[in-house]
Amino acid sequence: MKQQAGSTVFLILLCLLYIFASVDAQTCRPSGTIRGKNPPPGQCNTENDSDCCKVGKLYTTYKCSPPVSSHTKATLTLNSFQAGGDGGGPSECDNQYHSDDDPVVALSTGWFNNKKRCLKYINIYGNGRSVRAKVVDECDSTMGCDSDHDYQPPCPNNIVDASKAVWKALGVPESCFMVEAKDACKPSSKVRCNDGKSYSTFKCSPPVSSHTKATLTINSFEEGGDGGGASECDGKFHSDDDLVVALSTGWFNQRKRCNKYIKIHGNGKSVKAKVVDECDSTRRCDPCRNNIVDASKAVWKALGVPESDWGELGVFWSD
Repeated sequence: MKQQAGSTVFLILLCLLYIFASVDAQTCRPSGTIRGKNPPPGQCNTENDSDCCKVGKLYTTYKCSPPVSSHTKATLTLNSFQAGGDGGGPSECDNQYHSDDDPVVALSTGWFNNKKRCLKYINIYGNGRSVRAKVVDECDSTMGCDSDHDYQPPCPNNIVDASKAVWKALGVPESCFMVEAKDACKPSSKVRCNDGKSYSTFKCSPPVSSHTKATLTINSFEEGGDGGGASECDGKFHSDDDLVVALSTGWFNQRKRCNKYIKIHGNGKSVKAKVVDECDSTRRCDPCRNNIVDASKAVWKALGVPESDWGELGVFWSD
């Protein structure tokens, strides 16, 4: 079974058949770690932007998932359950492959619950719509980085790994979950810095659409904050209470988005924020990734993200 796809959307998962109402959210803690190793050539299927294990990197494992309620928050990822797809072997519940046109899913280990949800249906809510899908497989949160798991990392413990049919039923534009755009923006260079690490630099960012997938990060634009100097667009510092962002170099687009507002969707909410700075994807050492919306604390608060979870968040944005 595949572990984790690169395309995600935050959703609400309603399980109609089994409820863990009495479980405390704090009872789900990591069970251990796995150290990654490089897969043999051709042994990690990267269809649907799936990740491959990186040598030496530690990956967290889980035997549990967050408790299930009437509205269980989850992350939707994309998987192909077809023969030859990035899902690997046949589905665990019925030992069969399933067409991309079938609304089927795999659940993280805790939610899979020792096959107790096999072949049962769950209702998935996201993007203002809902869809019913059959559970046919496990997204293994306990193991990974080996041949049995296609040399992919352990699945996070909050994943609903879904076929293309599920994404389509939720009305998500195909441009938001397919990965063809990935190749349109390639690194402009790769440099090795004094810390011994190699960094890829980018002059471009993924194409902008009505639902541009991005990673939200946190920054202080105040004087003395981690943003450094004054913002590039207006030469000013900005309070942590201001709804402001910096964009990766490609999206910053040679200042063409300076002082314009973008709309950010994440965590089930949305917020408008002003572009005031660039997150430089071209600098030689430790460059900004090319898919970053670097946001003030005010943006994170407006999206309703608890302060303990501030750091990185998958979001969509548009002009």
